[in-house]
Amino acid sequence: MSKAKTASSRVAVPLRTPLFRGERRLRIALVGLPGAGKTTLFDAVSSTAPHTAKLSGTHRVYSECTVRIGFDEASVVDLPSIPSLQHLLGDDLSTLKYLLWGDDRPPVSVHEQSGPPAPLAPADLIIQVVDASNLQSHLELTLELSQLGRPIVLALNHMDEALEKGLYINIKSLEKLLGMPVIPTVALMGQGISQLFSAAVNAAREEICPLPQPPSRHIVDSLQPLSAAMNRPEIHAAFRMPHPLMLMQFAANDRFVEDEMGQHFPRLLAEFHTLRQAAGLKLPRPLADELHADRHHRAATLVEAAMRMGSLSRGRGWRYWLDELFLHPQWGLVGSLAVFAAVLFVVFEISGWIDAMTTARLTEAFAHWQPLSTSGVVARAVLDGLIGLVGIVVPYMIPLVMLLVTLEEAGLMHRIAFVVDRSFHRIGLHGGVAVPFLLGLGCNVPAISGAARATSGRERVIASVLITFVPCSARSAMILAIAGKYLGAAGVFGIFFLTLILIAVMGRLLSRGNRELGPGQVQEIPPYAMPTWRVLLTETWERTSDILTIVTPLLVGGSVVLALLNHIGADSLINSLLMPVSVWWLGLPLSLGVPLLFGVLRKELSLLMIYQALGTQEIGNLLDSVQIVTLLLFLTFYIPCVSTFAVMLKTVGRRDALFSVSVSVGVALLVAGTARLVLHAAQLFTG
Repeated sequence: MSKAKTASSRVAVPLRTPLFRGERRLRIALVGLPGAGKTTLFDAVSSTAPHTAKLSGTHRVYSECTVRIGFDEASVVDLPSIPSLQHLLGDDLSTLKYLLWGDDRPPVSVHEQSGPPAPLAPADLIIQVVDASNLQSHLELTLELSQLGRPIVLALNHMDEALEKGLYINIKSLEKLLGMPVIPTVALMGQGISQLFSAAVNAAREEICPLPQPPSRHIVDSLQPLSAAMNRPEIHAAFRMPHPLMLMQFAANDRFVEDEMGQHFPRLLAEFHTLRQAAGLKLPRPLADELHADRHHRAATLVEAAMRMGSLSRGRGWRYWLDELFLHPQWGLVGSLAVFAAVLFVVFEISGWIDAMTTARLTEAFAHWQPLSTSGVVARAVLDGLIGLVGIVVPYMIPLVMLLVTLEEAGLMHRIAFVVDRSFHRIGLHGGVAVPFLLGLGCNVPAISGAARATSGRERVIASVLITFVPCSARSAMILAIAGKYLGAAGVFGIFFLTLILIAVMGRLLSRGNRELGPGQVQEIPPYAMPTWRVLLTETWERTSDILTIVTPLLVGGSVVLALLNHIGADSLINSLLMPVSVWWLGLPLSLGVPLLFGVLRKELSLLMIYQALGTQEIGNLLDSVQIVTLLLFLTFYIPCVSTFAVMLKTVGRRDALFSVSVSVGVALLVAGTARLVLHAAQLFTG
């Protein structure tokens, strides 16, 4: 396997320029009628903490955040819904003002005391979200927006509802008629969103503006004198509004344009009124009514040309029903829980069986070898470290990585990430880390590596810290072994539930200082696919090979150090040094100090040493229920293992790795000690 072959297998990704990043990031405004799904689209791509404020002088709220689109970035603004660009009054008018001017007001607006509508530059591009099942009314707004002279991309949303009604839309035909990209989407289920924002970036890069959509010929002819009279440089400089839009606004008796025209150009207003009245005399109905009827007719013509009716009943294949399960806002959570259950099954059933066939037999085969010499102790420690390595990689890491790679290649994990994205936002993370969190149920080591690939910056640190609190297979086995035996199902459930609460609380606390930790993400929903063995084995090797090189020396080296400490009789000294923690704060027997310390190496080793220190596996005879709960909570939240720390050193750096260790130790001491005090108080109160 030469390096050339490895390099040739990589896929080159072309870099398109100019690149929209940093100060050059793209500005996108989301516009639409009420009910189009505009805010749903924004929520699907937003950051963990979007900026929300009111448009100046109004009660209408807008939201804004930075979104990563491949190599590009965009500032996406979710504007309040508007029914039209004409006859907007009060709060609705601020949306139009932002689309026209952003934070740079024109001369006609300087007298307003409220300031610019929003502290944001005007949009470079507009994404209009339309309801595909009610297309005509939305296309009337499209015809108006096309007069703004900005690139527009049409998000044809609610495509699933349109198909259920038997409405079939010819996307290519609609694109050709409007002269703008049209992307079918189902924003609620994440479908088409990636293609939509890719089309938006491409339209901005190529400056694709929609085709002019003038009124019908008889209206254009009647408005020609008024258009010529209003086409003055001083008017354009004062309004900074595209001439076709300003002409249509004034012709339709728009109050805002007319009032500003009267304040700034009172001498011209009488002439414009006369020309407007003359234009109306040439038409079969009043000018404003004719403009509205014409726009309605042109929208209906577009719909007639691009849409056809079909049968309401249609076949729904297995892909449809899988998407209903994994992408539906409610059912998607059920599907995610089903995958979660499958991962647990692998952890506690398949991995447990593999562990019994490999690690357990190796341990049993060498159990009789208990050397007394220093060299023999070192050799035994090396063997224990290697057996521990086998116990991590063979039963837990490889099966889980293969399972999750299979789910990723099949397209399921991307759907889970989309569904849980909003829930993860509450703890400062994106749904993309759902896969590493699931992987953490098997082993935190590959989980942190996966989180490092899916995140960056401060979000990577938060994800890595939180993953250390995910109960890996070793900790879960320990909880089941002890709590299941002495505390019952309620005790097991209580510890796992407390873990979920703690992860949520820690996420909120860690993200509190910097609410917008990173840009939002446009998550791609790939088609379903059948994984191949080649991809499965290649991806599994790539995700585990580096871990082996990190884990092996530390696990073996740590085993040797701790074995030598025990060999020279330092265990009693360690127990004495740990007395303030083990005895005074946690209320545990003095002999459990060393087993707690050995938890840094591996949790299973810690459990084995607890049995050895107490001289029995029936620890319920020596520890009461409060001590058992305290012991389990401390071991659950205490530093996962030295392997996890080693991976964190590589992925987040020494400072943040040490920060994670300090958080882990502090939380373990706080939760376990507090639980002990509360349970003792409850016993006294009930006793």
